[in-house]
Amino acid sequence: MPSAIHDSSTLIPFCKELAAASSAIIRRYYRTAYAVDTKHDESPVTIADREAELAMRALIMARFPGHGILGEEFGLHQPDAPYRWVLDPIDGTKNFISHSYLFGTLIALLYEGKPILGVIHHPMTGDLLIGDGATTWLNDEPVRVRPCARIEDALLLTSSPTAVNGYQNVAAYEAITRRVLRYRTWGDCHGYFLVATGGADIMADPVMSPWDLLALVPIIEGAGGRITDWQGNDAASGQSTVATAGTIHDELIRALNP
Repeated sequence: MPSAIHDSSTLIPFCKELAAASSAIIRRYYRTAYAVDTKHDESPVTIADREAELAMRALIMARFPGHGILGEEFGLHQPDAPYRWVLDPIDGTKNFISHSYLFGTLIALLYEGKPILGVIHHPMTGDLLIGDGATTWLNDEPVRVRPCARIEDALLLTSSPTAVNGYQNVAAYEAITRRVLRYRTWGDCHGYFLVATGGADIMADPVMSPWDLLALVPIIEGAGGRITDWQGNDAASGQSTVATAGTIHDELIRALNP
């Protein structure tokens, strides 16, 4: 983090501690018998989601008692604190309960509402992606987005092809899916992981919650990419996301919003 206010020598190792603690719990439940509950928004939740978030919250409150927390499963703690952690213990719970390994833990740290650190951790592969808005590291090695000069050359990813309906312009989106070189549903945080590490060119989600998106901002930007909401506005205050390798971003946003 390019500021003396934020001590990255302390915060980045602590992010690794959070990832390790949540991973230990998630791996213990992976492909085992457990109850799957349905939340008010019809999304699934498991004991692994809940216990992983509780473990991270306990570590944060012990190490940084003045920091706030927003977690998908257990809500707000000290919401007015200058520093606030935003946690999604399992981003891709539908994948987790289907025995797929394409899910991850999302961890963001905000300062005065701005995301300054973001983490995507894949518990089953051990891959740890950390970004601070200036640099993004995969397993401690810097990574960059790959060049993509034309939408027609792009690999487009999304979490759910049907989710666009009711939130964004379906016809415009479907036109993009026909225009790109390839279109896949390697979604949730894994799609943004692929953009940041040079494996894909576009990741788009028509509707997002804060715990889904805030960690992605410093990761994509640190890797040299662009991330906004669907209309091209600030991603951190939005409710949707479009992440790209950068060059095609403005053209893509125009095409999505004719």
